[in-house]
Order: sequence, then C-alpha cells, then structure tokens
Amino acid sequence: MSSSERLRCQVLVVGCGPAGGELARGLARSGVDVLVVDALPDLRTRAFSSAALPLQAIERFGLPPEVVASRWSGWQLFGPGDDQRHWSQEQPLGAVLDFGALRHWLGLQASGWGARLALGLRAKRCDAVGDRLRTSLVGASGALVEVESDWVVDASGQGRALIGDPPPSRDPLVRGVGVEWLLQVPEPLWRRWSNRLSFCLGSQWMPQGYGWVFPMQPGLLKLGVCRLEDPRRQGTQPALGTCLQQLQRRWLLQEAEVVDRHGGVIRSSVRRREPHRRGRLLGLGDAISTANLLGGEGIRHAMASGRLLVPALVEALAGNERPLDRYPGQLKRMLGWRWSLSGRLAQRTWLGLVDERGDRRLSALLHGLEQTAAAGDLSALLFHYRFERYGGRMLPYLLGWR
Repeated sequence: MSSSERLRCQVLVVGCGPAGGELARGLARSGVDVLVVDALPDLRTRAFSSAALPLQAIERFGLPPEVVASRWSGWQLFGPGDDQRHWSQEQPLGAVLDFGALRHWLGLQASGWGARLALGLRAKRCDAVGDRLRTSLVGASGALVEVESDWVVDASGQGRALIGDPPPSRDPLVRGVGVEWLLQVPEPLWRRWSNRLSFCLGSQWMPQGYGWVFPMQPGLLKLGVCRLEDPRRQGTQPALGTCLQQLQRRWLLQEAEVVDRHGGVIRSSVRRREPHRRGRLLGLGDAISTANLLGGEGIRHAMASGRLLVPALVEALAGNERPLDRYPGQLKRMLGWRWSLSGRLAQRTWLGLVDERGDRRLSALLHGLEQTAAAGDLSALLFHYRFERYGGRMLPYLLGWR
C-alpha cells in the first residue's frame, strides 16, 4: 500500500479487537463496504486480557473451539490474609479465551464476508471534508495513508485514538493498569490450577487490586495482577512487576518458564455518560467505556456494543440516522442498571484494600457469600452483576456501613 494512495469505503473501522471485529463482520454480512485497520501487524500478538467469560457468551457470539483455551467450572479465592474459599460444580460455567486467536478469527470472519483488512496502520486524525470524513493513518515506516469514508468508527480501545477523551465531568475516567505473564509449567502443576478461576484478594496480596491464575491450554497458565490507580497515592503504589513476582513466589510458580509478558490499561467511567458520537465519527467498545471496572472485563461487552451498532449504522447509510441517536440509550439499557452499581462496588472494593480495615470489610462480605452462594451464584454476581440476590449482605458494604 503506497503512501500516496487514497482509499475509499463506506465505513472505516479503526481497531480490530472484539468491538471493531464484531462490528466489521456484521456490517460486511449486510453488504456494507468496510475497511478495518489496526495498529498491530499481527492480531495474534499483545494478547493482554484475562479473557474469562461465561458460557452463554460463547454461544451468543458463535465463537469457535479454536479461540477457547480452556473451560472452567469453579472459583478459588485466596485472601484476604490466609483465608481460602472454593466454589465448584460439575458442569462448566465458562471459558478462558485465547485473546490473540479471538482477534485473528474476527479479522478472518470480517474478511470472509468481504471487508478489507489493513494491519500495521495507526490512526492519527479524522477531519470532515464536505459530507464525508478523511482519516489519516500512519504505517510503521512512517508512510501516510488517507481514507475517505461516509462514517468512521473508533474502536481503538481505551486510548480513544480519534474520538478523544470525554470532556471533564462528575463521571471521570477511572484508570486501571495490569501486567500478565504467560507461563509454561509441567502438566501436573497445570492440573492443580485447571478447571477453575483463581484470584487473590486483600492488601497483603495485591494492594488496591487483585491477582489471578487462569488455565490456558494444557501446560500454560496466565498469571497476572491489576489495580486501580489512586490519585491520593500517586507515586506510592507498589510496582506491578514486583507484586507479580511476589505472587509467583507465593504460589510456587517461580520455576515456570515465562513465554510472554504483556500489560494493559483500562480507562472507563462508572456511569458511562460520555458522548458516543461526534458528527459522523462514532465511538465503540472501550472507547465508550464498555470495559467493566469490577473485574476489568471487556470482551463480551465490547462485542455486544459492536453487534448492537450494526443495524443502526446500516440504517444511517441508507439515510436514516435516527437509530444512531437511539444507540447510546439502547446500549445503556442492554448493559443494565447494575452497571453503575458494579462500578461503585469496584472503586469501593479495590481502592479500599490498603489496610486491615478494608480487608475485614471484604472478608465479612465473602464470608456471607460462602455460607449461601453456589458456584453458579457467584458467576451470576461477578459476570451478570446480580447484586439484588444478596441485598441484605451487599447493601451495607456498598453504602460503607461495614
């Protein structure tokens, strides 16, 4: 692709992650001329995502076996302190995805339906030119490519390459950071961690955040830590790499071979009030805060936002923009009223895990869940935010009464 070439399409999708890939394949299936660009030269690389999701999401989006690394049917929680808690059932509750394989598959799906895919291009700016948009893209060599399109969708993630950060408000972006290692371990050790999602909670384990071990394909584990950034403790929060190494030693995984290291950032608002549109430029996925702060989970929410946008954008291309005006409200209703509640719970829980007081509050909540909740109930709480099932125990915690 030469730097002097000017491309044209109906819809330019910037980012071939879960949101952009799902949108592109849906638009292409509807006969739309779609160009998808991504900054990565290979969609299978930089696969930072814990990528755990419930089985219903696998079925909903028709994900194939090759993107599923493992399935799990239980939960294992370490902490606060020396506490350990376990929930399990016989039938699988969810899956851990190979995030790189998912992005690659979505790109192939979009291409198979007729979308054009251009990798290694980073979006720099987007300008209105008459009733169309002109987007400037830059390749790794510095070559400039310009794309003219009817619509542009920014699915570039939390960086919001084109749509930019939302204006200052009382619903600011909350920032979280994470580091994850892919470990190669002997299969007997892998089996000890297989078939369950394992988390560590508490200030002694991971201050103002949590750590995890997720099973991937046999012989591979994901070990990670993440936390919310606390403006009040700026510069004093411990380095994530140090926390991950401590967790590795504590879980006796220090002899494992590290085959990949990656990290990521989440920036999401609690109430999701940021603009979803600027003229013919639309935001999608993490660019409009579909990553949930409670567990940092974004894949299925991003894909849902892409699927929801398809019919509205098809209507807009036919001259009816009213569905696009309704899109933010439809997305808010789809995510549900529990969304903001889960964000507040995330801030209260993670930022409060700095001392014994915060640990005791979380221990009291977990003890109550341990007495009554089954593995499926915990999944409903953490993946579907079904807080009302535990109102008597959750409400005092959310309001800070304990």
